[in-house]
Amino acid sequence: MRIIAGKYRSLPLEAVKGNNTRPTTDKIKEAVFNSIGPYFEGGMMLDLYAGSGSVGLECISRGMDHVIFVDKSYDAVSTIKKNIAFVKVSNQCTVYKMDALAAVRRLKEEGKVFDLVYLDPPYAKEQNEKVMRALCELNLLKDDAVVVVESLKEDTFADEIGNLRKYKEAVYGITRITYYEVIV
Repeated sequence: MRIIAGKYRSLPLEAVKGNNTRPTTDKIKEAVFNSIGPYFEGGMMLDLYAGSGSVGLECISRGMDHVIFVDKSYDAVSTIKKNIAFVKVSNQCTVYKMDALAAVRRLKEEGKVFDLVYLDPPYAKEQNEKVMRALCELNLLKDDAVVVVESLKEDTFADEIGNLRKYKEAVYGITRITYYEVIV
């Protein structure tokens, strides 16, 4: 696993040990960033269910100002912190060890708003629509924000959730990527 493009291109990243996480493949990362970027001129990103942190670190490498990583697994949080230290971007990162919905409520209390949110929960334990609804209800998304959902290819999601509208879907092997934008 590595950072694909940008300032930290080709840097290797550590994966979370064991079988509890499923890293986003390079092929999927490339497809996602070709759809939403591929580069950023600043901004704030939320990497929910962050695993190793590879998607958020890819965002920093491609120009995002700050990423908040959330995962409830001790092993995942430890791996994220190691990868952040290795890439030397701790000043651009915040890491929370907590449940996704609890994190969303905390981020509201902190007054955070996001340009990009990436949801990649364990496939069998998804709460994507509930999390997206919370992001909308708590006004955590900027007017031009994008929410990207990585799920099983069999999963389908509503065309509209809160003030989010689905605008694109793609399937890669066993994975479906669904893109939402804010309805203004």
